[in-house]
Amino acid sequence: MSEYPRPPERRPRRDRDEAGRARNARPRDGLGRPLPYGAPGVARQPEGVPRTPAQALAEAQRLLDDGMPFHAHEVLEDAWKSRPAAEEPLWRGLAQLAVGITHAARGNATGARSLLRRGAANLGRSAPDARHGVDVEELLRWSERLADGPELATGPPRAADLAPRITARGS
Repeated sequence: MSEYPRPPERRPRRDRDEAGRARNARPRDGLGRPLPYGAPGVARQPEGVPRTPAQALAEAQRLLDDGMPFHAHEVLEDAWKSRPAAEEPLWRGLAQLAVGITHAARGNATGARSLLRRGAANLGRSAPDARHGVDVEELLRWSERLADGPELATGPPRAADLAPRITARGS
């Protein structure tokens, strides 16, 4: 043993965005899993993009249909944080459903069930006049079927195969 103290270990520098906020710059795959630095990844959804509710729902639906529920969650979370407090249960619930699909497609059935149920509970608390055409009743049925159904028990399903229809047809 040396009588001198060991020098402090150097911590790796954290990735930062242009504003200096900590951001993980590692590329991500279509399900949001980090990839090694330098690997080709899927473009991330930019944060803080002002969208109308209709634009946020359309973009989230496109991402779900394309099998990118993690990215849909980012769009829905952005909407949740920028909408009035009265709409929080709707947007939070939608974001949680997208994370539930993400967990399912990653093979985490327990996490998927938990998030699907939590998302459904939030959606069920949303006020009918703050739903922006979201078919809450159908999403509640869909999330219950998926959480209780065999798809999660038989291995990771393809994310695009799980994508629900967020808004009622014609909305």
